[in-house]
Amino acid sequence: MKELGVGLIGYKFMGKAHSNAFRQAPVFFPLKAKPVMRAICGRNKAAVAAAARQFGWDGYETDWRKLIKRADIDIVDVTSPSNVHRDMVIEACKAGKHVLCEKPLANSVDDAKAMLAAAKKAKVTHMVGFNYRRTPAIRLAKRLIDEGRIGRIFHWRAVYLQDWIVDPDFPIVWRLDKKVAGSGPLGDLAAHSIDTARFLVGELDSVVGMWETFVKERPAGGEMDGKLGATKGAKPAKKKAKVTVEDGVAFLTRFKNGAMGTFEATRFAPGRKNRNAFEINGEKGSLAFTFEDMNRLEFYDNTDPAHCMGFRNILVSEPGEHDYWEAWWPPGHTIGYEHTFIHEIVDFVNAVAGRKQITPDFADGLACCKVLTAVEESIKKKKWIKIR
Repeated sequence: MKELGVGLIGYKFMGKAHSNAFRQAPVFFPLKAKPVMRAICGRNKAAVAAAARQFGWDGYETDWRKLIKRADIDIVDVTSPSNVHRDMVIEACKAGKHVLCEKPLANSVDDAKAMLAAAKKAKVTHMVGFNYRRTPAIRLAKRLIDEGRIGRIFHWRAVYLQDWIVDPDFPIVWRLDKKVAGSGPLGDLAAHSIDTARFLVGELDSVVGMWETFVKERPAGGEMDGKLGATKGAKPAKKKAKVTVEDGVAFLTRFKNGAMGTFEATRFAPGRKNRNAFEINGEKGSLAFTFEDMNRLEFYDNTDPAHCMGFRNILVSEPGEHDYWEAWWPPGHTIGYEHTFIHEIVDFVNAVAGRKQITPDFADGLACCKVLTAVEESIKKKKWIKIR
């Protein structure tokens, strides 16, 4: 079997998730090529060396440019903060490497356009890490919509709620720095909701939004590791630093097909750890989903004579019937968060092996960036903005 050498940039939260996916994908799925975990890359030599040992990589690098230039690497997987995505991705494309890049693709539309252009010019396989598309229940929702089971769509309603920075003593980390993260929950969380909306409902036409930063200063000195950055039990630093991103965001949208949509994303929802949820209402029925119960999809069939009985609670775990389940367990033996990344890697590796393109690709990443930019513009100008 053909081997594909993999180089991963980033070794913390997403690096861990992607490492596990590359390790598990060939164990459970019959891939068209074997991904070989050549090297993981990070700036801290001791930390990245430890990650390489723990996650199962053959070696490590501390310079991402050196990683990209290596002749034994065919795939470059970028899981670093989004402010450095552009340079890494473009260099990888120029080197003829196939690229998987975490979301959001970039912090600006211009950067996303440049990345897409570089990938097209190099004729490499490219993919954006919107892993929730690989959730079997969301795939079932897509199938039901495509089959016309809910008919014309009227409403999309999405929330993505977390609570990890409610404590005002939680220190500044990179996700609270606009120069690095680009935005707060808009790019971190709502980007996923936007991609899911595009996947299920269609393209967004225009938006109008609002946001708020509830805690405007925080203790300085937090480790630069996003959600995992705060050291538990540590005393708050006396020095304060300014928070330069929003803490919560909400926006309305009109879809090009006439549907109405609402989005809300916050990291200030006590008790909500990762509530990525949506509801879709159509002329023939409705669908509802929350990732905290990711193996279930709610379906209301308005055409069923017994529809007054309410939503059907579908356990999405049938091998041969639900996407990806042929590789996993008997019905009812549920899967988890990490499996969405495994499914992502399976599809990406097979696409690379077949020299094919796959979605969500950089064009999808660019489309999401255009929505994020339009939302920010609408907030600043306090008016509806057409996505362009």
